[in-house]
Amino acid sequence: MTQENGGAMRETKKIWVTMTGLPLTVKLDWPFHASTSGADFWVLHGDIRLEGSDGLHAPVAVNMSQTVKEVMPSLEPKDAEAPVINALRKEVDRRQIEFLKSGKLLPVPFSSRHYDFKRQQWIFGKATDEAMAEFIERKVFWQSKLGGEPRAWIGDPAEAQYVQTTPAHLIELAARLVAAQGLIRIEGEHAEATPGLMNQAERFENARRAAVEELEKKHAFERG
Repeated sequence: MTQENGGAMRETKKIWVTMTGLPLTVKLDWPFHASTSGADFWVLHGDIRLEGSDGLHAPVAVNMSQTVKEVMPSLEPKDAEAPVINALRKEVDRRQIEFLKSGKLLPVPFSSRHYDFKRQQWIFGKATDEAMAEFIERKVFWQSKLGGEPRAWIGDPAEAQYVQTTPAHLIELAARLVAAQGLIRIEGEHAEATPGLMNQAERFENARRAAVEELEKKHAFERG
């Protein structure tokens, strides 16, 4: 996607931030297709890029179980994109995904552990208001710095699903806990970074660096 800026065109991209503070972009190769291995699941290939790094990424094969397929309204992006991206973010949070310059395809389970059948809703882990406020700050900062877009969509249902709340609650938190500190400006469901937020780049960079180090440490240990 490109956006005009003072007569020039610049690329914009959607930044997906993890709870651990990693800015990601996710490319999904729609549509889902039935597994060719004879197993009873559906597959969607994609690639997760660790933005701000020197080309680190993780090619993934999202393997959706038949149980999950049955609760999906459809396998189209409008219904499946948000839970797929949130399942991938959760695997990154759990340090199950390794980012390399040339990584091999990693199978990622998209199963019933992400779905509460009793409440009929996706579950990716309930965040506290404090954690959500920090998540909002990171989202707005990285969208502005790496996404080429000064505004971030705080009311995005996919983001609300990821932290297990409602879009309205995220907007309320943005106004009450973040905008009150002069770090962002709220306009409807969107938020824009102020110079005060962008001046805290070191804090966000440190969180990203620490999360990357934890990932690398875990996978280095597994390799022995």
